[in-house]
Amino acid sequence: MLIRSIASLACTAVLATAGLAQMAPMNHEGAKAGDKPAKALASPAAIAEVTLDGKDLKITYNTPSMRGRKIMGDLVPYGKVWRTGANEATTLITKTNLKIGTLSVPAGTYTIFTLPNPDQWLFIVSKKTGEWGIPYPEGNDLGRTPMTSAAALPESQEKMSLSFENTKGNTTELHVKWDKTDEFIQITAE
Repeated sequence: MLIRSIASLACTAVLATAGLAQMAPMNHEGAKAGDKPAKALASPAAIAEVTLDGKDLKITYNTPSMRGRKIMGDLVPYGKVWRTGANEATTLITKTNLKIGTLSVPAGTYTIFTLPNPDQWLFIVSKKTGEWGIPYPEGNDLGRTPMTSAAALPESQEKMSLSFENTKGNTTELHVKWDKTDEFIQITAE
C-alpha cells in the first residue's frame, strides 16, 4: 500500500512538472517567453474615436503604407470599392443614431468602405460585419453618400489614416488621408 501511494505521488509530480514546463509565460503580444519576437504587421491596427454630445463613435482599421507605391488610381483603383484600410474590414461602432453625409445610420456596428474616383468619392456603410476587408459584400449596403475633397495635403502622407476633425458639439468630420489625398464626410449625432 505504501509503495502504491509513493508511485502514485511520483507519477503526479512528473505529470505536473511536465505540464508546467509547457506553460511558459506569455509576453504582451501573445508569444511564449523565449520565442522570437513576432514580426510587426505591415499595416498595423489603429483606432479613431470621438465623443459627440456624450455619445461615443469608434472606428477600428489597419493602416497601410505607401512604401514607394503609387496610391490613388493604382493601389487604390478609381471606380472600385476599397476597404478603406488593410487586413480586416474597417469597422464603425456607434452608440447613437448618426447622419453621415446624407445617410441615416442607426446605432450599431457596421463595416465601412469607400468608392474612390478622381472627381467624387462615395462613403459606403455596409450592414455586414466581421469579415476580412475583401471581397466587398455586395448587396449589404445600408447606403452610400458623397464625400467632400479637402485641399491636397502639402506633403505625401506615408500611412493611411482615419481621423475625426473639426468636432463641435454633436458634429464632426471623418477624414480619410493618404498620399496627398484628404477626403472627408460630415457626421452628426442625432
